[in-house]
Amino acid sequence: MLAIVAAAPADSTRLADELPFFDPSLRVALFPDWETLPYDTFSPHQDLVSERLATLWRMRNADVDVVLLPATTALVRLAPPSFMAGTTFHFRQKARLDEAGLKAQLTLAGYQHVSQVVSPGEYAVRGGLIDLFPMGSAVPYRVDLFGDEIDSIRTFDPDSQRSLYPVPEVRLLPGREFPLDEAARTAFRARWRERLDGDPTRVAHLQGHRAGHRQRRHRVLPAAVLRPDCDRLRLPGAADAAGAAR
Repeated sequence: MLAIVAAAPADSTRLADELPFFDPSLRVALFPDWETLPYDTFSPHQDLVSERLATLWRMRNADVDVVLLPATTALVRLAPPSFMAGTTFHFRQKARLDEAGLKAQLTLAGYQHVSQVVSPGEYAVRGGLIDLFPMGSAVPYRVDLFGDEIDSIRTFDPDSQRSLYPVPEVRLLPGREFPLDEAARTAFRARWRERLDGDPTRVAHLQGHRAGHRQRRHRVLPAAVLRPDCDRLRLPGAADAAGAAR
């Protein structure tokens, strides 16, 4: 696996379009930037977070040959691989599914309960139908339950809400890039007080994090997972290559 660090997000996007011309067999993945500034009062678009999670999943499963990313993206720490492994799950047609358990899993994984699913990271429950838009997926899915059994799984159009074609199974990546359970929040507050001066309860970014809001938390969340198993983008063999370069 090879990582190419570009000077700007536009450069990495351009390379993603150009590399297949030279070798169509290359499996190329883009790890996009959040496209926000440190003190912006809004979070990255859900489509960007979805693409980042999809790329991380492909890297974890060695399903990519070249990863393209901007230099600004390479500087941001990531959650440990155990977070994605522990919050990713699959289900397939004809399998048994506990609706209450699924809703609990979706909430724990960071998915938002809405009345109508239109964006990645959302889910809705209407009787025996469960609509969900997995992160890292290009399309949303509609799960039709017959009792506690999955009768069918179909994709659907988020604009018209009409069901499309059937699929055998669904993979659900976590709804966010960092853990936001009570343990992570407690660790975040403790590390904030260790590393920064002042009253953390008066900081707007921290208030958003304590409330569990999507807004304003993406730039401070990496502090919640700054543990020895948390690092910047790391590829297999990267340490060996660095040693050889020295």
